[in-house]
Amino acid sequence: MRVILRTDVDTVGHKGDVVDVADGFARNYLLPRGWAMKASSGAEAQAEKMRRSRNVKDAADRAAAEEIAKRLVPTAISIQARVGTEGRLFGSVGTAEVVEAIAAQTGIELERRQVKLEEPIKEAGSHLIPVKLHADVEFPVTVEVSGD
Repeated sequence: MRVILRTDVDTVGHKGDVVDVADGFARNYLLPRGWAMKASSGAEAQAEKMRRSRNVKDAADRAAAEEIAKRLVPTAISIQARVGTEGRLFGSVGTAEVVEAIAAQTGIELERRQVKLEEPIKEAGSHLIPVKLHADVEFPVTVEVSGD
């Protein structure tokens, strides 16, 4: 069945895309939730408008993400933590602490899911942490962890 997506659906497509899906998937999942509508000639013209608006919004989001990246990349974010012998931390510094430090020191509000910290920081020193604000905009932020 040919449907037009009204929202982004993982593994299927993005808002405004015309896709072919299994009849049961469309009838039982996409259509009842309002995530898609049956494709017709008039609806496909509407889908083109959805794609254009999506592209404009995506370009604006990307530009905003690149502007934030330009401000954050040259800045070193400092975090104070209790440090024991040999530079090991008592506890660790996680994503929440990194997001709070960025907001306090630069005024830029990030979401925790945008900071791609694989595991908590457990040692003092300089760490590069990847931040992904947009599908095409990923950059490192320097975090300096020092003892108090």
